[in-house]
Amino acid sequence: MRKALIVGIDDYANCPLFGCCNDADAVSDELIKNGDGSPNFAVRKVLNVQTKGELRQLVEECFSGSADVALFYYSGHGHVDTIGGYLVTPDYAVGDYGLSLQDVLTIANNSKCKDKIIILDSCYSGTLGTISTLGQNTSIIGEGVTILTASHSTETSVEINGHGLFTSLLLEALKGGAADVTGHISLGGIYAYIDKALGPWEQRPVFKTNVTRFTSLKDVVPQIDISIIRNICTYFEEENSVLPLDPSFEPTNTPEDNHELLEPYATEQNMKIFAELQKLEGVGLVVPVEEEHMYFAAMKSKGCELTSIGKQYWRLVNKGAI
Repeated sequence: MRKALIVGIDDYANCPLFGCCNDADAVSDELIKNGDGSPNFAVRKVLNVQTKGELRQLVEECFSGSADVALFYYSGHGHVDTIGGYLVTPDYAVGDYGLSLQDVLTIANNSKCKDKIIILDSCYSGTLGTISTLGQNTSIIGEGVTILTASHSTETSVEINGHGLFTSLLLEALKGGAADVTGHISLGGIYAYIDKALGPWEQRPVFKTNVTRFTSLKDVVPQIDISIIRNICTYFEEENSVLPLDPSFEPTNTPEDNHELLEPYATEQNMKIFAELQKLEGVGLVVPVEEEHMYFAAMKSKGCELTSIGKQYWRLVNKGAI
């Protein structure tokens, strides 16, 4: 069971925002279903929460029970003072800005859900997960908790084109930009995607985790059919093997094609293998040996081998993990 609480707040009396409800709507749409249309998260979306008490209750309900994954996403104002950080609610007042980040983390830390995920698009959100002790910042993230925030503890978060900058990149990542070859999108992959997109002069995302495994946040249609990836161990006996090629693998090397032919001529079986090898090359798992293109590796009877990431997938297939 996977559940997600999605909160967006624009409705601040003295300092309204204009993209947070848009953020919540879009993130909800991306998390409800996987890329193939299958169910993903049971989403509860709440816009313009008015009070700190209401927000706290929603967060407590999100992390209650024993779900496999409980996710809390927030887009709205953030605040930080000498005590800590806050998710600001419209009922804020000086000295009482909203729900404290420490309370949010305590609720998640105490949750019996297997994986607890907190994603914040708000100013100073990087404060979440640390306390200041004797002038040093100490992590207090419980087991199974992962935090992804839009900015460091000293940085504001930017809105552009009706969305938070961070959430715009998060949405691109969830649409498939952060997917691995098998179509899985993890929080680690999302962080890497966002981190690369933001330059050194822009707000910097923060990723903190205390988990023993990465959970897929969403699955999309993979770049290559999984059955082809599973054939890696069939084509390569060992992860460092070189698969010999010859002209019989190249589908244009037949008498029907009007160009110079080389024996052995193309065979149906080898053409099928070669087509899969070219797909594996296309996603960075295979490279030709001593040639720039797979065509010449075949026509010149060279070979192909696994890349570093290809070897990783070979190991996963070899031990039955894919």
